[in-house]
Amino acid sequence: MRRSVKHIALGVVVVLVAGVAIVGVAKWREVKRAQFVASMFSGADQVESFRNMDAIFPSRVIRRTGDVYHIPEGEKVDLPTTYTYEGKVQDAGKFLADTDTTGLLVIKDGKIVHEQYWRGNDKDTRWISWSVGKSFISALVGIAVAEGKIASIDDQLTKYAPEFLGTGYDGVTVKQALQMTSGLGWSEDYSDRDSDISRFGRALAFGGSMVEFAKTLKRVHEPGSYNHYNSLDAQVLGQVILHATGKTPSAYMEEKLWSKIGAERDAYWVLDDKGVELAAGGVNVTLRDYAKFGLLYLHEGEFNGEQIVPRDWVKASHTPDAANLQPGKRENSSNLMGYGYLWWVPENVDGPYSAIGIYNQFVYVDPARNLVIAKTSANHTYGEKNEEKYYREFETFALFKAIGEKLDAK
Repeated sequence: MRRSVKHIALGVVVVLVAGVAIVGVAKWREVKRAQFVASMFSGADQVESFRNMDAIFPSRVIRRTGDVYHIPEGEKVDLPTTYTYEGKVQDAGKFLADTDTTGLLVIKDGKIVHEQYWRGNDKDTRWISWSVGKSFISALVGIAVAEGKIASIDDQLTKYAPEFLGTGYDGVTVKQALQMTSGLGWSEDYSDRDSDISRFGRALAFGGSMVEFAKTLKRVHEPGSYNHYNSLDAQVLGQVILHATGKTPSAYMEEKLWSKIGAERDAYWVLDDKGVELAAGGVNVTLRDYAKFGLLYLHEGEFNGEQIVPRDWVKASHTPDAANLQPGKRENSSNLMGYGYLWWVPENVDGPYSAIGIYNQFVYVDPARNLVIAKTSANHTYGEKNEEKYYREFETFALFKAIGEKLDAK
């Protein structure tokens, strides 16, 4: 039966309206992204954005499966009221408020002894990892090595990611990218609107390709010779995982990690407009699931009796194995902290280690104390100037140390 002209016209109108709506949503997201990136490191409140990144950027879901691992509850302990930093006694409550802390979870001897949320977050809130996500990338690389998908981390990364042949990354090994010794020029100064990290953020916001951006970096040091923090080193490792495993980092994480640690909720990973994961820091999970990732490393890669990340990989991940990776001021590094495989070593090689993200995200592991601390934050002063008093990362470690000492005294 022939449809009437009226019905056909109505159908055309519906299609046009739907098309306009889709374009409108796309434009709205584009505007939202631009506003968000412009507000970064400006002192603006970011809490609402950080818990709703999937409303701003494309994302890919990482499904949880199996039984949820319910971290046992221990005897609850109040946080210390003070801590010592740079020789002065500081107010812990004020510090947590000043850094816009949204969640703090303390696990001692495998049990939750303190769990607290602020600013509207709760145990179900998924929060952006920023560079804590780099440590997830490290775990995925370690799993791929164990499976033989990556033959050796001493291989040049172009063996697995040939799109970087002829770029600054040509000649860089997988290990050098893991250790931030690629030798490529990069400025991660958040206070400088013309720095590489700022330009990278704008490229992501306006629909650019993160892979193409990484191809533009130039070599300034011989690979392996100089330790310099470069978010694109982790971004390139995302491509290594993609090619070596045949799976996106999200899919590989879902299969090899998220389905095995009793995650409480689905996670998601922020993408660029080409569908590529923000490997440099786009994972979004709950505070308890960040803590479970910390427990996985505290237990040397084992969870529920299964070796998920190889034991020797976990050890290597927080063991600086070269002079330019040691903690402290040194000529062959721009970092004061030590470095392993996308994990930070704040002070002592045999001491605590941590995943760290901008705006004060932490997954802190202290093996000697059998302690894990996860902290999510939206520190509004972060990156306003390129100084520790704005970053407050070493100060956070001073608070974590005070928490550990209080637990020791019980």
